[in-house]
Amino acid sequence: MKKEMSYIGLVLIVFLVLSLLNMPYGFYNLIRFVVSIYFAVLSYSFYKQDKKKETIITLVVALLFQPFLPIHLGRILWNIVDILVILLLIIIWRMTKDSK
Repeated sequence: MKKEMSYIGLVLIVFLVLSLLNMPYGFYNLIRFVVSIYFAVLSYSFYKQDKKKETIITLVVALLFQPFLPIHLGRILWNIVDILVILLLIIIWRMTKDSK
């Protein structure tokens, strides 16, 4: 995975932490869009590397965050999902950092 992707992942961690606060609705739409694109690209990258488990996990996250057919989970559940995605991004970042 490219270095730029890992930096984008770190920026997404910051934005997902900010999404735990009360932010304007447009901020959440932007986060959904960026996270879905990022995880779709990650999913494709893992698919090309023949990493099936990682491909499925990142594809599920991309579909969950996609902004076109929003999934309404409520604030508390979305906060839990955000925290889980933050942990996933940290794990992915560590995987890419350790593989260098």
